[in-house]
Amino acid sequence: MTSSLKNIVEHIQQLELKLLQTDLKENPMLINELLSDEFEEISNSGQVNSRDDVIHWLLAKNNHVRWSLMDFRIKVLTNDLVMAIYRAKKSDDLENIGKGSIRTSLWKYQKGAWKMLFHQASKQN
Repeated sequence: MTSSLKNIVEHIQQLELKLLQTDLKENPMLINELLSDEFEEISNSGQVNSRDDVIHWLLAKNNHVRWSLMDFRIKVLTNDLVMAIYRAKKSDDLENIGKGSIRTSLWKYQKGAWKMLFHQASKQN
């Protein structure tokens, strides 16, 4: 892996964690920095969620929960579009094999920053 690709992987992973672990009520401007205007999500129940639906969830989530991202990798789709693939577990649930989710996100480089364009979570059995 080239150092620039490694840097992108690390950067995107940190952005994913920032969305999950930051108290966005304290820093609501971060939402616009991280989510594209065209963002949408497919939840682990199969429901399609709009950007506004996800923002509501992000603002209401429990900010004391810590997440671990495992097997994190990206696929470069174009010069300005990457797909992140990883497993996510709540940190207090790491010993429970079969719990958690497999996640995929599309990140697009827009106006000098990486923004999440799409996200999907699938329950892991």
